[in-house]
Amino acid sequence: MFFAPVLRTSRFVPPAYDRFVSDAFVAARRSLNVEQDDKSWTVTLDVPGFAREDLTIGIEGAVVRIESKADAKRKFKATYELPQDIDAAASEAKLENGVLTLKLGKQVPVSNVTELAIH
Repeated sequence: MFFAPVLRTSRFVPPAYDRFVSDAFVAARRSLNVEQDDKSWTVTLDVPGFAREDLTIGIEGAVVRIESKADAKRKFKATYELPQDIDAAASEAKLENGVLTLKLGKQVPVSNVTELAIH
């Protein structure tokens, strides 16, 4: 049996639905703000309708993962990669009035240079 892919055309999708979907995704992209100073990044993200208990934040190297827990009423998942590794011990998160603020400490690069003695 052969299945042809279904193409989305304007006669099958109402313009109001198409506009709603486009606006929802554009609004989600606009809610992220990243600022930095010498020692940290500050990431601000809108997550309306979530409580502290509904979200988990994971840090691995230079990657931050924000996810809603399985039992949360709404689903959310985002991953951001920063240009430098993150110091998890110097990082903190705050959720206030639907705005998640992450202060992520920059990890100081460690030099692995070893000097050799000349004989």
